[in-house]
Formats: sequence, C-alpha cells, structure tokens
Amino acid sequence: MSAHEVLQEVLDVWQAGIDAHEPDSVARVFAEDAIFQGLRPYTLGRDGVRAYYASQPAGLTVRYRILETRTPADGVVLGYTQADFTFADGATMSLNLSVLVTRTPQGWQIAHYQVSAIPIS
Repeated sequence: MSAHEVLQEVLDVWQAGIDAHEPDSVARVFAEDAIFQGLRPYTLGRDGVRAYYASQPAGLTVRYRILETRTPADGVVLGYTQADFTFADGATMSLNLSVLVTRTPQGWQIAHYQVSAIPIS
C-alpha cells in the first residue's frame, strides 16, 4: 500500500467518526499514546482525543485533501493535508493538518496530529 493510500485509509475513518459525531470512533484511529494538538492545548492519548471531539458541535463535518506524503521510515507515514471543517450553519474553517501515522499491531494509527490556521494572504 502506498503512503497516500495508508493516509487516506486512516483519515477516512477519522472523517467518518467526525461526520457521525462519534468521538469513540475518532479516538480508535489514534495510537494509545498519541500526541494531539487541535485548536486547544495539546493532549496525550485517546482519552484526550475523545474529549476533544465530544466537545465539538453536532453537525460538524470535515473534508480533507492530501497535499503531501512522506515515508521517513518503515511503518511510518507523514502526511500534510488541508482540512475543511464545516459547521451546521454552513460556516467553514479551513486548517492545515499534519499527521504522523504508524503501523501498530492494531493497524495504522495516528501517533501525532497537529492543526494550524491557514495564513491569510
């Protein structure tokens, strides 16, 4: 499987969990000790991921585009994406998203997640 395919497989599960407002489903795609940096102070592990997504408003959806992938080592995929989060009222927030995905005994999981605002040019 290519780096792009690995990243797409993982992010499709992440996206489906967000779209369905199922924080447990989102958290399962993260490694047990994942570093998670959303738009609030960072957390470690699935409990922090679960709490973050549980606090998101109902009706939030996300669409992403993979911009770049790298394979820095065997069993490791680095991805850079743009993610558009759309709220129930139609407002959209576009963010840069970087993830480090690792192969674990449970399959590919996100070990590091970081979003940042897209600079206004």
